Amino acid sequence: MTSFAERVAPAAELFPVEAPWPRRLGAAKTSYITRHVIDLVPSGDELMLAPATIPAAGDVILARVESIGAHDWIERPDGRKARLFAGDEIIVAYGARYATDAYEAVVPDDLGPCDLVAAGGMAGRVVGAYAGFAAPTRIVPIGQLAGPDGRGLTVRSGAPIPLLPAPPTLHPPVIAVVGASMNAGKTTSAASLVRGITRSGRRVGAAKVTGTGAGNDRWHLVDAGGAPVLDFTDAGFPSTHLVAPDDLVATYFGLLSAVAAAEPDMVVIEIADGVAHVETARLLADPAVQSTLSGVLFAAGDALGALSGVNLLRSWHLHVAAVTGKVTSSPLAAREAAALVDVPVVTTHELMEPSVAAALVALGSEAA
Repeated sequence: MTSFAERVAPAAELFPVEAPWPRRLGAAKTSYITRHVIDLVPSGDELMLAPATIPAAGDVILARVESIGAHDWIERPDGRKARLFAGDEIIVAYGARYATDAYEAVVPDDLGPCDLVAAGGMAGRVVGAYAGFAAPTRIVPIGQLAGPDGRGLTVRSGAPIPLLPAPPTLHPPVIAVVGASMNAGKTTSAASLVRGITRSGRRVGAAKVTGTGAGNDRWHLVDAGGAPVLDFTDAGFPSTHLVAPDDLVATYFGLLSAVAAAEPDMVVIEIADGVAHVETARLLADPAVQSTLSGVLFAAGDALGALSGVNLLRSWHLHVAAVTGKVTSSPLAAREAAALVDVPVVTTHELMEPSVAAALVALGSEAA
């Protein structure tokens, strides 16, 4: 009688190694933000680390989990949530975070112990937190991953999307989805619009051009029918907080150009955080960016937020096609908003209706 071990394929056949990574790197938990960098690591038995330097945003590091806090899992490149344990080694990147409902974090000024500030795989030093939000998971940097030349690797090292100084000459209509704040319903609204336009028989590309690196929003847009869907990590940034204005605009143009190259019928752009965020405001107020937009959907949390958001966007000479987002979760709040603004107030469910989505896109196209 054959044993169980004799009846099953060897582990090497069941789980083939897809890349000749050093054993230590293969055992580490790689994060979403660093997904484009791993294949740049030289093969061999030993993992090569770069000489120690002062950390900079985008540096990709190997780190050890010291203690578990708010983030007890890390998002893998494929979107899977890998549970974290003290002692795990993880591949993450330094970056600054701006999250009004979570952490404010900066890049540390040394290679000492720091924090896992985002589950997408970002290391930083927490300088402020939302009241009641759990303390961060603590990590200890071991060293920066090195490329074949021995130099340190960054998120930009493997980025497939180049930064462009100007918008593409030709592109389909572009609708931007912006909001009053974090968690105002921007991604849900963007995905709902993608779904509605897709159901009308048209192809939609999408991109998230600002925020903190994570795959959740991207997968949401993909599942809604967006193709292709890109984000700022594809352009080489772990986050866009504190990114130089020229690089921020160049990221927008690079992502728009890459999505437009697939020849979709329209493009939906999500811009993270709220319009009060410095990087968001700079991007939306840039004349060259504005020249690419057919219209804007504004996601608000309440009626007064809807009113102030519409007025602010108009002060930047942007056409607001509709108000949507969290405010529409309550019929009463939606009615309050409708009484204050002179644009349609549309629920995210209604955005998924082909006739509603198409009408909003037509409104934006006419205004452009």
